[in-house]
Amino acid sequence: MVQNLARRAALVDAAIEVLAREGARGLTFRAVDVAAGVPKGTASNYFANRDDLLHQVGGQVHLRLAPDPEMLVDTMRAPRSRELVDTLMHQLLDRMNRDPAGYLALQELRLEATRRPELRAAMTETMQANFDSYVQFHVDSGLPGGAKTVALLYLAMTGLVVEHLTLPEAMRPFAAADLVSALVARIVPVE
Repeated sequence: MVQNLARRAALVDAAIEVLAREGARGLTFRAVDVAAGVPKGTASNYFANRDDLLHQVGGQVHLRLAPDPEMLVDTMRAPRSRELVDTLMHQLLDRMNRDPAGYLALQELRLEATRRPELRAAMTETMQANFDSYVQFHVDSGLPGGAKTVALLYLAMTGLVVEHLTLPEAMRPFAAADLVSALVARIVPVE
């Protein structure tokens, strides 16, 4: 059967929404069909099994959360400084705010990976490659700090975004944007 690539992409995006809303247990082919607004049985024609669907979601969610290349080029015209890192981290928070389902689905994938060795291996490979690319971008761009700075920013931003998207009231009276600036000021050296 020849598959429609646009429909496949729509099914994967629907799966991301289901995963974010219902968790891994709620991610069924039927739930994806309903979320995508397609006839019953459509998702099962596009994905060999649930593991295949989870792997496809893993690939797509990273694309959804990636920075806009044109915006990044514009941003990187600024002098290399702590202020530029602050801008980049605020842009990251903005992307997560624009697509909270994408980020929450990524967290669900991480949790599901603790129970599925193949998914764990795939997620580890993807996340390690992403982290390596973050370090390479940071260093190649001449931003202040090195690999450890990137690791600390990554860990701090991951925690901040999880709290911000899941239990924002728990961070009162602090606004997420203010916390981003505070953590950048504490982590990124002045050069």
